[in-house]
Amino acid sequence: MKRLQVLLLVSLSSTLLLFGCGKKKEDVVAPVVEQVIDDISGPEDVEEEDNVTKVDDDVPPEEGMVRSRITNEWVSEEVNNTRPITVMIPNTKTAAQYGISKADVLYECNVEGSITRLMALFQDWSDFDRLGNVRSCRDYYIYWSFEWDAFYVHFGGPFYIDEVINRPDTEDIDGLSSSNFWRATDTTNSTDNAYVDTKGLLADINKLGYDLKYRDGYSEEQHYRFAPSGEPNTLEQYSNAITANKVDMSPTYPVTNCYFIYNEETGLYDRYQHLSGESDGPHIDKANGKQLAFKNILIQNTYFEVRDEKGYLAFQCHDTTRDGWYFTNGKGIHVNWTKTSDYGPTRYFDDSGNEIELNTGKTMICIVEDGDSFLVNDEKIGPTSN
Repeated sequence: MKRLQVLLLVSLSSTLLLFGCGKKKEDVVAPVVEQVIDDISGPEDVEEEDNVTKVDDDVPPEEGMVRSRITNEWVSEEVNNTRPITVMIPNTKTAAQYGISKADVLYECNVEGSITRLMALFQDWSDFDRLGNVRSCRDYYIYWSFEWDAFYVHFGGPFYIDEVINRPDTEDIDGLSSSNFWRATDTTNSTDNAYVDTKGLLADINKLGYDLKYRDGYSEEQHYRFAPSGEPNTLEQYSNAITANKVDMSPTYPVTNCYFIYNEETGLYDRYQHLSGESDGPHIDKANGKQLAFKNILIQNTYFEVRDEKGYLAFQCHDTTRDGWYFTNGKGIHVNWTKTSDYGPTRYFDDSGNEIELNTGKTMICIVEDGDSFLVNDEKIGPTSN
């Protein structure tokens, strides 16, 4: 398998624009007092506390488990060493979403008509009996999928995808050419009804000659920086951090109208939405009845253009440094993000230029068109373009 390279991408106008397709406290010398404290219990108590932290961060709950490269949670070595999948999922009132609550990273971005489409990244996809529904590709999602070295799962797409989807290093699974996808009969919609399962995905991967192991040169690079799970990033170190009990994306996603409410009991942001034509409510996975929830929310302001009269869009995916926001634990800070190559990870930095630390758990990534705004605690937050 050839080494993954930074490849030249076709853009709308230039090679830089990737559409659809960077005191210590002083020791007190007091031997007698120290000895008395040692004899009583002091050092033993400290040692016990240290052991608790060590177990939390360094010792797996079961033998053979390791920290996930995607969420920093404990997973089996087999799961961590198997390439993930990214799946295109519609987010309309006719969509019947199965398995989406298991996504480790979820992307949301506008497509034509101000409708959003989701791309769900799954690290452990070993036990799905119904996943989807699966919808068509938009080329900018492929570039976000590249940075995870994931198998990209979709159901066809417009001709704008041809250049990137036909690249030899693009390893996609297309429901249009697969016999392992099926149309559900428990929905009246004739478009949002295509599904696949783990068995079908494995059959397609085997037929297409793809390797389940990460390709050469990819797995050595850490994607996100994570705070130690025993010392979570509270954002309290930032004097300009804002309180963020509600993050409302309705202004930028006027059809989905999704928003997130911080749940103090779980420490997660629960996802809600009020799709056009439907009532407001929790975003629920039909497979298990669970509401989608995330430990981290990342907002990425992104340059975009409208491609044609049908409203197809193009987004700048990398070779850029632009601004955004990071929300976790009920607070938020302004960040700047950069992605320098196809397979290079997107990096996020605070305003002092330090790479931020995400907290252990699932991550939501909202792509926002330049010029759009969103709301935090009902206060408008606009972009600060670079």
